[in-house]
Formats: sequence, structure tokens, C-alpha cells
Amino acid sequence: MFEEKFDDIAMDEMQEFYRQMSNPYYLPAKSLTALYDEVYKPRTPIIENLLYSGTYLFVGAPKVGKSFFMAQLGYHISTETNLWSYKVNNGTVLYLALEDDYARLQHRLYTMFGDTENENFYLSTHSNQLNEGLDKQLEYFMAKHKDTKLIIIDTLQKIRDAGSDKYSYGSDYDIVTKLKKFSDSNNVCLLLVHHTRKQHADDCFETISGTNGLLGAADGAFLLQKEKRTSPKATLDIVGRDQQDQRLYLKFNSEHCLWELTKIENELWKLPTDDILERVSEFVNADIPEWTGTATELISKLSLDIQPNTMTRHLNVNADRLFYEYQIAYENTRTHSGRQVTFQYVPKEE
Repeated sequence: MFEEKFDDIAMDEMQEFYRQMSNPYYLPAKSLTALYDEVYKPRTPIIENLLYSGTYLFVGAPKVGKSFFMAQLGYHISTETNLWSYKVNNGTVLYLALEDDYARLQHRLYTMFGDTENENFYLSTHSNQLNEGLDKQLEYFMAKHKDTKLIIIDTLQKIRDAGSDKYSYGSDYDIVTKLKKFSDSNNVCLLLVHHTRKQHADDCFETISGTNGLLGAADGAFLLQKEKRTSPKATLDIVGRDQQDQRLYLKFNSEHCLWELTKIENELWKLPTDDILERVSEFVNADIPEWTGTATELISKLSLDIQPNTMTRHLNVNADRLFYEYQIAYENTRTHSGRQVTFQYVPKEE
């Protein structure tokens, strides 16, 4: 009887959904309650507290050392080597070095990393432009390399429509939006190398060449700059939707062509300990790696005094933190017997 009622409700909801979708004026929207009742896939940290899945700009003056930094990022991520004090999560890297040739790349990478073999770091010196099928090329590569975490495009100018000499806010916003759509749908990080302009600005990110449409559409930006071109010292300013604003002080090692961290201007703020997540981690671990049940059953197991809806919504909102801090994957699903939550312990690979 209950199963038939559940099926009727599901069918009614599906019919209502398709009825609304068929209306040309339908505007998809969620209530705040519905928003809290969803579990969204966590954004993948490529380099924790520094770089996440999404689309980012990496900006600096010509010949300031951007390409060396890109090679360094690619190597660290493809080998799971921590970048300074930042934890790196490994994956395949594709570096589109569109202003270089293979001979220059060979010499540069050998100087930086020696003859270490690396089958997870791929380089290309040619690609289609965005309006000529670049997205299809990237999809093809990712189909062959399913663990791809980072795609570097050096430079953004090389993949823009060659027929467009003048760029407006709309065109700048549009190109980054198209790339962001790709990165979001494939859960990958796109890092777009770009130049600064010469004019001074009170906000250093306003020196990005072009209009504010580039930064407006991107998930974040890195700005590498020197006070003196001949100096090995530089600053790296970072802004983004998924990380805190930072300023790093760097020094270029001329012998190995590597950027070294000398100082972090501001310490990163850390979230306070969450009692509910702590209790879940004590309950679900290597000894009890999986658990499924209702929110009411979970509350009883954890000896908490809260409402089931409050419990599930707290877990929904903190699913990313539960996974990346405690290595516990979380799901909230509707079954014939009602809503159920599922936890699975996912130990880190050694």
C-alpha cells in the first residue's frame, strides 16, 4: 500500500516537472527549503586552499615567469608532490603551451625536474580555437585520461576567435563562461594564462588585460607581479569563490627555474570543529566503513538532541567538508521506506 502511494507521488511529481518544462516561459527556481534538501557534489580541491575545479585566470606581465609556474604546477599535480606547504591531490595534467615548441619545453622541463619519468603530465603546442572545436578536443583527451584534474591553456589569446580584434565586456564574459561550462560539467580545473596591461590601478586585479568580464565570469584569479623586472622576487595575489584571498611572496630560483615560497602574508582562517561531523567520524571509520539508515536512527546512534530535518540539512550543506576532512562520502536518498542517509568511509590512498 505504501509503495503504491510512493509510486503515485513520484509519478505526479514527474508529470508536473514535464508539464512545467513544456511551458516556454518556465523559469527553473528552487525554494530555500528545497535548496537545503539537496546534496551537491563537492568541488574538487586540486591544491588544497589554493586551486579547485572550475575556471581560473593566471595573469602576469609578459616574460614574468608565468610559463615556469605553469610547468611547476603541472609537475606537482601529476606527481602528487606538495607545492610548498599546500597539499596536492594528484591527477593527469594537460598543458597547452601554445606559445612554445617542443624543443623549448624539453629544455625547460629538464632544467626544472631532471630526467624523472612522468606518464601523467601531457603537453601540446597546438590546439583548435574555442569556436573551432577546442571543447571537443579536450573532451576526447579526458575520455582517454579519466583522472584529468588540470588543463592549462597558455595563453587565452591563442584560443580566441582570430577575427575579433576588439573585445567588449560581453565577449570577454562569454569566452570565460563557455570555458567555465566545460570545467563545471567535467569537474576539472581550467587555468587560463593571460597578460596584464601597463596602466596602473588601485586594485591589482584591474590590471588584467581586457575588460572586467574575464574576472567576472571566472571562479578566481592568480596575479603574478614583480616590482622590478630584473628582481627574482615576486608576489602572487589570489582571489576566488572557493578559497580565501591570499598574497604569497615568491622568489625565482634561476638555477632550476622554480618558484620558491618565502612568506605567506596572511594565515588562512580555519573553520571551527563541527560537533555533528566529529560524531559521524567517530561512528563511521575504518572499523565501521559503511552505514545506512534514517536520520532518526542516526540521531539515536550519535546521541544527539536535534530534529531529523535539521540533521539531514546540516549534513547536506557540509557534505564536502565531511568528505575532504573526514574521508566520509555522504548520500541522502528517497526510497520506498522514506528518506535514508548513507555514509561510506573512503580512506586516503597511501
